[in-house]
Amino acid sequence: MLSFHRVGCLFQRTRRQIRVPMIPYRTVQSVAAFNEEIRLPVTNFKLHKLESGPSAEASLTKADALIYYRQMKMIRCMEEAIWDLFKSNHVRGQSHLSTGQEACAVGMFAALKPGDAISCSHRNHAWAYLKGLSPHQILAEITGRITGSSKGKGGSMHLYRKQTNFFGGSAIVGSQVPLGAGMALAMKRQKRGNISVAFYGEGAANQGQVFEAFNIAKLWDLPVIFVCENNQVARNSEAHRTTACTEFYTRGDYIPGIWVDGMDLLTVREATRWAAEYCRAGYGPIVIEMDTSHLHGHAISVANYDALQISDDMASKDPITKFLHQLLKNQPCFADELKEIDEIVASEMEIAVEKAKNDPEPDESETFTEICTTWPDQRKIRGCDAFSLHQS
Repeated sequence: MLSFHRVGCLFQRTRRQIRVPMIPYRTVQSVAAFNEEIRLPVTNFKLHKLESGPSAEASLTKADALIYYRQMKMIRCMEEAIWDLFKSNHVRGQSHLSTGQEACAVGMFAALKPGDAISCSHRNHAWAYLKGLSPHQILAEITGRITGSSKGKGGSMHLYRKQTNFFGGSAIVGSQVPLGAGMALAMKRQKRGNISVAFYGEGAANQGQVFEAFNIAKLWDLPVIFVCENNQVARNSEAHRTTACTEFYTRGDYIPGIWVDGMDLLTVREATRWAAEYCRAGYGPIVIEMDTSHLHGHAISVANYDALQISDDMASKDPITKFLHQLLKNQPCFADELKEIDEIVASEMEIAVEKAKNDPEPDESETFTEICTTWPDQRKIRGCDAFSLHQS
């Protein structure tokens, strides 16, 4: 028998790149069994200005399956913890959850390279975790603690990790799209084979700056994937009430597009893998529409819209449940390992929550620090009125 810890060493490099904590497989018969592939069908794609598209079938190893499942469970548990922290008054202000959209982030992350750049909308918790922030760092940031990723000063919409090219979320609707195009320009000039991925919701799809970014990206053939996460409702308005053309994968006009079932992890992964290769080959930008849903309303401080309808939809489309059924149907031996993952994720999240709740808040002296990357020593920052100046 080959213990999990010995098998884990074979994947040391992969874990360092994606920062996935060790997964609690109990034992496996051999390395070959650990890497044995199963073939699974994916949901059909819709194409715009493309003669061919992603594969209609996906391969999956046991190692990858357990990593994907753990990532989705960790993201789900983390966002449920944020919801509970808000209800107990530990989170102040806004926070936007992507509960139910885990397959979009995990599926895309599985197909990207470590150096690929990410710019998100206000729903960025999943990508913050996948790009290397720990659940504790994320929860501490959202609860305003000094141990947060930005010392508790950025909050939910401004998580950030420069080391892995995660350029965080944005509170300005649609502003991350031109940012993603700009990062793609940098990637093209650096010639390192990396691409940029810019996310936006269907509510931001009518923003003028989105179309401006499309235009310059196509004009210069920038290596960028524009991802529209269409969760059907922009704040409280259904897409058909606000948008004349709701086929968002065609909205790039002269830019090719792909419609993807965003509730199926393997479908997302195959679409992203194909789109990333397209961009890396120098063909320019591409638009992906992720057809998805989320469990909560627009934000945790906003009442749920049609909560019953959302619950009914999620019961049949929940990406974690769907992936779980796929695994157990094709590999019943997964059951014990998946249960163990559930237990460890719950335990890790409980520790992260308690730590975040009890960590200290930033000192008042942090209020005016880190406003600019470079700042003359003699320059001071204006406070709440014209007469109070503070040293940065």
